Parts: sequence; C-alpha cells; structure tokens
Amino acid sequence: MRFAEPVILWGLFSIPFLACLFWLAYRRRQKLAARFVSLSMLPKVATSLSPWRRLIKTTLILFAVAFLFVALARPQWGMKIEHVERKGLDLVLLQDVSLSMLAEDVKPSRLVRSRHEISAFLSSLTGDRVGLVAFAGESRVLVPLTLDYGTVQMMLSELEPGYLLPGTNLESAIREGMKLFKSAKTAGKFSVMVLMSDGEELENSAVVAAKEASEAGIKIYTIGIGSLEGVPIPLQSAKDGERYKKDRQGNIVTTRLEERTLQEIAAVSGGAYFHASPGEFQLQKVLTEIANFEKKEHASDQAEGYHDRYQIFLAMAALLFLIEALLSERGRKRKALNGRFS
Repeated sequence: MRFAEPVILWGLFSIPFLACLFWLAYRRRQKLAARFVSLSMLPKVATSLSPWRRLIKTTLILFAVAFLFVALARPQWGMKIEHVERKGLDLVLLQDVSLSMLAEDVKPSRLVRSRHEISAFLSSLTGDRVGLVAFAGESRVLVPLTLDYGTVQMMLSELEPGYLLPGTNLESAIREGMKLFKSAKTAGKFSVMVLMSDGEELENSAVVAAKEASEAGIKIYTIGIGSLEGVPIPLQSAKDGERYKKDRQGNIVTTRLEERTLQEIAAVSGGAYFHASPGEFQLQKVLTEIANFEKKEHASDQAEGYHDRYQIFLAMAALLFLIEALLSERGRKRKALNGRFS
C-alpha cells in the first residue's frame, strides 16, 4: 500500500490532542455538576447517564477522524500488470544530460526542449518498444525496451544534469544503446537509435561506434539541439552572484552546436540528421522516416497505476459518525434509590 498524499497523515498526530480535549471537557462537566451535588451522589441522581456510553461515543469520533485523515491521504494499492502484444520497432532514445544542455539558445533550454520533443514523440507511438539512455561523460540505462510509455515519460521528467560524470561521451551512449538491443536479442532491421545532443564531444570515437552499430543493422538518427553561435552555460545553483560557468582563468565557458559529428554518425549508420529549430518537433520527422520500416511482433508486461482506495476509509468514517450520532449517552433507567422513598 502507498499514499498519494502522505503529508496529510501527519494529521493523525492530532488524535491524542483531540482525546485530551474530550477528557478536559468531561472534567469540566464534572466540576460544574459538583457545584450542585456531591460527585459521589451524581451517579445516583443522574441514573440514566452512562459514562461507558460517553467513552464509546468519544472513541467512535476519534476513530472516525483518523479514518478521514487516511482517506484524505489517498491510500492506493492493487497495481495491475497487463500483458500487451503489439507490432512495431525497437527504439532506443539517447538523451544528452551534460551541463551544456542547460544553455538557453533553444528556449527554455536545450534539455527542456529535448524532453518536449521526446514527450511528443512518445504520444505518437503505438506498437514500438522504447528504451531510454541518459549520457554525459558516462552513460546509464534508465528504461530498458518496453511498451510502457508511461514509465519512459516518468523517467524523462526527472532528467537533470549533474548525476553523471561531466563531459559528453557520444561513443558511450551509442555502445550502451547497442547493449540494450543485444540484451533484448533484437539488434537488426527492427532496431533504431535516436540521439539528441549538442554534439560537443572532444574525441571523434563516436563515429567508430556508429559504424559498428550499422554493421549490426542498427540505424541512428541524430537531432542537434542548440545554435551554431557560442552561448554561456547557466549555473544550476548560482554562487556569489555568478550566473554562468567559468573556466579556471575566470573566463565564461561557451557552448555551441557541433553538427559535423552528429551528421557523420547519422551518415555512417544509414540514418539521418535533423536540426531542432524553434516551433518544430524534429522527432516527428524521424517518425515519418521509420513509418515504412518492417515491423515485428512485441510482447511486454505493462504496469497500470495504483488504484485509489480512499472510498473504503471514507465509508468507514461515515459509518462511525452515524453510529456515534445514533448512540445515546443514556442507558436503561434503573432504580436510583432504595429505602423509604422508593
């Protein structure tokens, strides 16, 4: 079981406070009654009032309030795994998360624009399996090949620079993508990589990796994000009033789109290169390019989201409030006094 709004559960700590308020209210009623009659005589005078019923009513209210807090926290359980079979390609998305992707020459930033591109791309897919690899100075598989686009969207939304080694290692990204295809045993005519980056790699080893991918039957489509003019790299957390990244000499570091490497990667692998221009989603062009590719049958287990179960606790709270309202504080009237006046 999990809670969609776990912060609301802190409200359960107010239950002991409410219990103290009820106890103080009970003590106050006793003190007021003591002004008119001795406490030892009170049970004989108020013969129909039941202290046990008062305690039960108070307990019912406290439990009802507790169930209300649990219901407001939206308890969820019962994730459903659905077996899905579709026909399509295997697509591995290689997303650059190096610091240069924070540059704002493409609004709102290169990385955010890439996320928007991929998100729109995923919404257009139907039967293609998708994997996601993030890379900077190193690469990491975030999502293996799957038909569960929701998982890819979730991981995509959390992509930020800083958790991988600094730099831009395009070769590492391509080789990581090849490993995904190899582990899924699908490398061949059904396999496509989409590389989104500004292309700023110090070494030219990515082209060699792209040739190896081509020999394995994998096509690589590249999308260049950024402008050809140099722009500064904003700092994620500005210190001492500095907004942009600087080198050791105190000069502002600039970054620009390196198209040549991306063009070569696409050319040697049989893919195509696209430059991300404002107002146009280049991944849709990739989708058009691969639309006529031969498709294969895919089977995958797709997880649906947790189901809300707050209705159960809401109903329990309502039931307890109803019982409390119907339960009277007065018990069966019994003989109060025995003696000459009875």
